[in-house]
Amino acid sequence: MMPEQTDVQTTQGDLKDYIYASPVDDLQHKRRGLLVVVVLLLFAVLAVAVFYYFTADRTQYYSDIQEHFKYGSIGSEPGGTIFTQVGGVLPPYLIFKTLPALCPDKLPGGYASLGLVFEPGHDLPIGVSRRWRLGIEQVGLNCAVCHTGTVRESTQSHPQIVLGMPAHQFDIEGFFRFVEDASLDDRVTADSVIKQAEEMGEHVSLIQKLLLHLIVIRQLKLQTVSLQNRIGPLLNGGLPDWGRGRVDTFNPYKAIQFNWNLRALPHDELIGACDFPSLWNQKPREGMHLHWDGNNTSVDERNLSASLGAGVTPVTADHDSLLRIHNWIWTLPPPKYPFGIDQARSIRGKDIFTQQCAGCHSFGGQKTGTVEDIASIKTDPYRLNSYTYPLTGNQAQLYPAGQYRFTHFAKTNGYANQPLDGIWARAPYLHNGSVPTLLDLLENPADRPKQFARGYDVYDQHRVGFVSDTPDAHQFGFWYDTSIPGNANSGHLFGTNLPLDQKLDLIEFMKTL
Repeated sequence: MMPEQTDVQTTQGDLKDYIYASPVDDLQHKRRGLLVVVVLLLFAVLAVAVFYYFTADRTQYYSDIQEHFKYGSIGSEPGGTIFTQVGGVLPPYLIFKTLPALCPDKLPGGYASLGLVFEPGHDLPIGVSRRWRLGIEQVGLNCAVCHTGTVRESTQSHPQIVLGMPAHQFDIEGFFRFVEDASLDDRVTADSVIKQAEEMGEHVSLIQKLLLHLIVIRQLKLQTVSLQNRIGPLLNGGLPDWGRGRVDTFNPYKAIQFNWNLRALPHDELIGACDFPSLWNQKPREGMHLHWDGNNTSVDERNLSASLGAGVTPVTADHDSLLRIHNWIWTLPPPKYPFGIDQARSIRGKDIFTQQCAGCHSFGGQKTGTVEDIASIKTDPYRLNSYTYPLTGNQAQLYPAGQYRFTHFAKTNGYANQPLDGIWARAPYLHNGSVPTLLDLLENPADRPKQFARGYDVYDQHRVGFVSDTPDAHQFGFWYDTSIPGNANSGHLFGTNLPLDQKLDLIEFMKTL
């Protein structure tokens, strides 16, 4: 009986322990399980947040198309990963913003001294966009940087900003040189960027500080050296300076998009600077020969090609943004001449224009939008020769299987006859900007200015173009020498034999185009 009683007592004790101890243990077990679940959820949330932080791709949306044109992204900011960025020609936002302050000796007047246009309330100039990508805020160039100009009636006048106008005051080569040189400067460090940015009112988060210290500055230096090696022959290779309002359209393209060794190309092929064109009234231009040499007949392809020149790559291109710009410039009217017009002269000039110019330069003209053979037009050949047959073939392979494939590029033998809408705002004249005013263009080449300052925005209402021969123009502008290869002011002899009074009538009418 005793063993049985012992067994019963033991069983009852175990049962008692189970009844009174197990709920507590179970609660502790549940708490531990809940804690594990919470920790796992926190890790999951943190992982998602980190993933989103470093993979998010967002930019500010501008409902106003003009604001979008000025500040919206077209995809020219770097792509790839934060460790191996591809594309883009500018450093991240915090670095770009602080470079002039960190290296004041390299650019005493800041970005504005290069002709970039600033508006109140914006810390970046027109034509520079912001985009959050790869865990950092980046900047890139958009269409407006090359297609926004300013006009003043006098030295005391406030600049009038004209969208779609050639950026005649912008020194894009000087801009690239400064960004490249400053990015490699020893004064540009993570600590100096952070300190300067905070002094400018920027909040620099802990993650941003870590990225600057661990990755961004080092990657910037490496990529700048790589870019310098690729386009160095253009910026620092002993070639003629582009100057204000001009750009070499296709030679940077060869280096950045196709990784060509520019040092292996003929020296003369690397001389191709030309004026920025206007962007208004694109609908009637569809099907015409576009670019100065008429090498494409599609507005869409021309736009996409230009975006690649701004630093966009086939990977980073923002086609929706480019479509918005396309739709806006499709019907954008040319700007009206902002000063007075002598109506009597203009009426007489209209008849002269119809007889002398309309066939090549008015919408509906028989030769408007066609290519004039170089042997006939006799203007400077360097821009024409810088666009080559091998480049045409390479362009066709950029989007080989997509809807954006280039199919309209072709090598030509001359320069395209351009419509003259808004011609008053497109000075200087000829494809290379070698003639300062319309009145000068109606002179024989031997009598056109051989040297002048370009890039000044005070307007010459008599000669129709920008002031180019005053001390202020010389101080601000770029000294243009027509004897330098690529800068010749030869050719286009049309209207040069008219009497002076008829020339004045003609250009008075051309103010109204």
